[in-house]
Amino acid sequence: MYQEKIISPPSGYLTFVLSLLLLAGSIICFVNELFLTGGIILAVDLFLIFPGFLIINPNQSMVLTLFGKYIGTVKADGFFWVNPLTTKRRLSLKANNLNGQQLKVNDKLGNPIEIAAVVVWKVNETAKAVFSVENYMQYVNIQSEAAVRHLANIFPYDHSEGEETSITLKDGAEQVSEILEKELNERLSRAGIDVLEARISHLAYAPKIASAMLQRQQATAVIAARKLIVEGAVGMVEMALEKLSQKGIVELDEERKAAMVSNLLVVLCGDRHVQPVVNTGTLYN
Repeated sequence: MYQEKIISPPSGYLTFVLSLLLLAGSIICFVNELFLTGGIILAVDLFLIFPGFLIINPNQSMVLTLFGKYIGTVKADGFFWVNPLTTKRRLSLKANNLNGQQLKVNDKLGNPIEIAAVVVWKVNETAKAVFSVENYMQYVNIQSEAAVRHLANIFPYDHSEGEETSITLKDGAEQVSEILEKELNERLSRAGIDVLEARISHLAYAPKIASAMLQRQQATAVIAARKLIVEGAVGMVEMALEKLSQKGIVELDEERKAAMVSNLLVVLCGDRHVQPVVNTGTLYN
């Protein structure tokens, strides 16, 4: 596997001045009808001097090879001159966004879901990006999709009934992002790619089970709300009986306590307005 070798070629300004002088010399030779000398000087300038000029913009690099051998990578921005016989390949060092397409996969529990991720990446080692893989852009796309599929297979979408999973795709966003970023860095290190950030951008149940899962979530929410209401109502009934007993307002036997508890629970737990009923008799008649 190729390791990146950073080189610093000489400045191109002095060579550019030399190129201008050779061009001027060739013109003088042509004016003085020294066509052979002028042609040689012009050929040297055009084919041996001018092709060696190299301009590197900020956050760009140039990978140089000479007759199939890797020479090095120029990462410093500026104007340089290199061997004109070298083959040059420009690579961007800027951060790139990969907005992954929505994938239909099964989570850990076998539920069909739709998932997509956004990956921020950049080229870190140019030699690996050029020589270790055929097309590093395509390599990033395919490996990112594979990592997202693997992530969906090892975690459930949500907590299942009677089971509390430590990490889920829905609730464990930070942990899932860290795991995805780590796996992508391992997969893309072969191509010299550094993953800066990876996050889930889309997560939903597949349409064929979305309505059933929505009903399940609604039922779970209703049960949780009812449970909270019942716990609060029981506490209020207990407090009411205790206050009545402490202050001696009324003496209640077990049957009357049961009736009072029943009435209070109906009032506190019911989801409709209660219609009061005036009892003109007794509880026993």
